[in-house]
Amino acid sequence: MTVLTIEALAAELTAGQPVAGLDLGTKTIGLAVSDIGRRFSSPRPVIKRKKFGIDAEALLQFAVKEKVAAFIIGLPVNMDGSSGPRVQATRAFVRNMEEKTALPFVYWDERLSTVAAERALLEMDVSRAKRAERIDSAAAAFILQGALDRLLSLAN
Repeated sequence: MTVLTIEALAAELTAGQPVAGLDLGTKTIGLAVSDIGRRFSSPRPVIKRKKFGIDAEALLQFAVKEKVAAFIIGLPVNMDGSSGPRVQATRAFVRNMEEKTALPFVYWDERLSTVAAERALLEMDVSRAKRAERIDSAAAAFILQGALDRLLSLAN
């Protein structure tokens, strides 16, 4: 497994390969996947976190099922651009995944993705209880959509 820039990923991908978006939380991993044309991001059910080995296996099963070629993982940098404990935890998760998969990871700045996801769910009049269970996958979809838009611009 390798950590790539979005530009390096764009050079490696071939037509018809979807990519996955991840929003790594303390209790869940939000998931999203692109269509094969890599234009649209769709949320998927979250993975409830247990311990790393179980989480990694669930993530890899998801990757096989969805036939993903790479993971776009949200990097939760602070609003001032500094790195805090959540950035370190995300990087540690990716380092640990290196032993489990050859699929590449791309870090994507996720500032405000959860806020955007919350607003979208509010606009759709989703109840508070449903929002709580869908927010991480909606955030993963926002993270992935940003990366897909960048991949599309690199292709032109």
